Amino acid sequence: MTPEEQDLVMGLVFVPGKGRTRTLDEVLAHFGETDGRVLALRLLLDAMEREDADDVEMALIVKASAGAHAEEFLEPLTELFPAEWHRGHEGVVSALGKLRSPRTVPTLALASRWVPEHLDWDENRALAVKAIWALGAVPGPEAREVLEGLRDDENEIVRENALKQLARRGEL
Repeated sequence: MTPEEQDLVMGLVFVPGKGRTRTLDEVLAHFGETDGRVLALRLLLDAMEREDADDVEMALIVKASAGAHAEEFLEPLTELFPAEWHRGHEGVVSALGKLRSPRTVPTLALASRWVPEHLDWDENRALAVKAIWALGAVPGPEAREVLEGLRDDENEIVRENALKQLARRGEL
């Protein structure tokens, strides 16, 4: 993506006090698409192929703006998550969480325990918390088992969030 195209996509991001400077229709028109889901998937696959961290972020912005939460994103997002060449791990977990699919559980389990190098500074464990909350929304025993396994985690934030999700699910 060119810097101008990145600026166009960044216009979809809501900025407090300023709002959005672009509409999804403007972005779609620029890229010659009519469907935000199709554009988001195309941009994501292209960014992954080129291992372009900035373009991964742009694809995730388009995906979120389009409300594209289709199963067709599951495989690429699952493949993308553990790659260390990008910085979009939290966005990937958020996107996987919206799918609420038992097929996301292995990746969300990894996200609840693994700290990518670029997030090593985060004592609040935002990535883990997002993964735990996503697991809380996934139906089935696989998600429950992961959450139960996190009840004894050495990190207090991880433990507390796992307990909250188990309680919310009525499984405490």
